[in-house]
Amino acid sequence: MSKKHKVSNEVVEDAMKVAKATQKPGQTKEQTKLIAQGIQKGIEEYKKRHKQKARALDKEKNKLQKKNAQQDQANTDIPVEEVTTQVEIKQSMLAWGLLGLSWLGFIAYVVQLGGF
Repeated sequence: MSKKHKVSNEVVEDAMKVAKATQKPGQTKEQTKLIAQGIQKGIEEYKKRHKQKARALDKEKNKLQKKNAQQDQANTDIPVEEVTTQVEIKQSMLAWGLLGLSWLGFIAYVVQLGGF
């Protein structure tokens, strides 16, 4: 028994908007739907990775807090400065560039296959 991942309507609508915006003249509805599905999968994958990164950062933060709490208990007579950690999530331009390049290749393949 496999678990079916439910997609939000917002993601489906966003994918369809992008697919229609890049639609070429003479492109069939089926081709547009296929492109929208690919975009939808890309959005889902991006969100999934973003959640994984956030979970990993939370785990790291909790580990640091526990470690600091243990040190505070061990050193009750010595004042300890509060340690703050700032974590920045930077999106890689390489990832977005590769995604765009792959979609351009996919669109070129579809156009070549359809004989347009």
